[in-house]
Amino acid sequence: MDRLIADLDPVGDIRDVVKQAVRAVPRHLFIPDVGLISPRKTGTAFLIDRDADPGAWWDTVYSDTSIVTQLDDGATDLSEMTGEYTSSASAPSTVADLLNLLDPDPGHRVLEVGTGTGWTAALLSRLVGEHGEVTSVELDATVAEQAAKNLAAVGARPHLVVGDGAAACPQRAPFDRIHVTCGVRTVPYAWVEQSRPGAVIVLPYCPGFGTNHAVRLVVMPDGTAVGRFPGFASYMMMRSQRGTPDRPPRGPGDKHHLTTRIDPRTIAYAPAGADLAISALTGLTSNGSGEPDEDGDLYRLWVSDPGDPYSWAAVDWRPDTVEYKLFQVGERPLWDEVVDAYFQWVSWGEPERDRFGMTVASEGQRIWLDFPERIVK
Repeated sequence: MDRLIADLDPVGDIRDVVKQAVRAVPRHLFIPDVGLISPRKTGTAFLIDRDADPGAWWDTVYSDTSIVTQLDDGATDLSEMTGEYTSSASAPSTVADLLNLLDPDPGHRVLEVGTGTGWTAALLSRLVGEHGEVTSVELDATVAEQAAKNLAAVGARPHLVVGDGAAACPQRAPFDRIHVTCGVRTVPYAWVEQSRPGAVIVLPYCPGFGTNHAVRLVVMPDGTAVGRFPGFASYMMMRSQRGTPDRPPRGPGDKHHLTTRIDPRTIAYAPAGADLAISALTGLTSNGSGEPDEDGDLYRLWVSDPGDPYSWAAVDWRPDTVEYKLFQVGERPLWDEVVDAYFQWVSWGEPERDRFGMTVASEGQRIWLDFPERIVK
């Protein structure tokens, strides 16, 4: 436990009360006997098994490591180690960072969207009280059932609901704090609508282009919520906001072999502020891979329209190349839009992420730069 607290110290200025909550709520009581680890640096997934190797299991549980607890919404056993990650115990530093942004105080009525293992619900209960102040909503009934058992084991008593967190929980409103543990592209207005003026909403904003972002919103008396992007956060997507299925094949007339002078790594390695601007201006998503192929060194950047599986592009970087290969499917000029958005960001002076903000209203959400009137999209 002390090692875990030490890992939290470099992560911003974590409040003492958050550290005390982490000390008081044993993480191991919320971790299954078998968990899946996918290290960012090596990329090679492996299992931790409490029975087979208890030392490795305990070391991982009390380290700053995210532990996957479900694949493919429960359809694939963890032992397969392949599939979509659909539930996890988040890295303690990420949990502490978002709780720090949430800044809950005793007596606050808190809504948690995404119960998961239940550890964060237990931490919230420790921070605000054990008398029904915390409501936690989980869509997956199996995950919710196990979370209830985990919470009972530590004596925590949040109000648990099986349902869609996008709808919040009107029967338990109004809320002083809303803590979201799943990624969203679009902030449901129900979260704003069911909050008091002055309430704080903290969530992982995951538009899908480059890196993802934490956003901290404050609910205003006029029924809007306004806030900024104070740092990084990335969680598994809310089920209702997941991307489109795998790209289907297209006919020859829909495929375009083009070239570009723009190194795709210029876009792929751009700072978080550029990612935020490009996602706001285009609505596109991206992912990249640096795996070499049979022709040698290769970096490939994919750009996709999340609303149209028939619209995507791939740009290849290879060393000693003047014109980079661009393969595009569909008629929308995705790569041109991305490049235009990147240089628009450059023309603004390459603003960092913390200069951007978001306003959420009944008619939708807007991204802005420096002040709410300077709307990006």
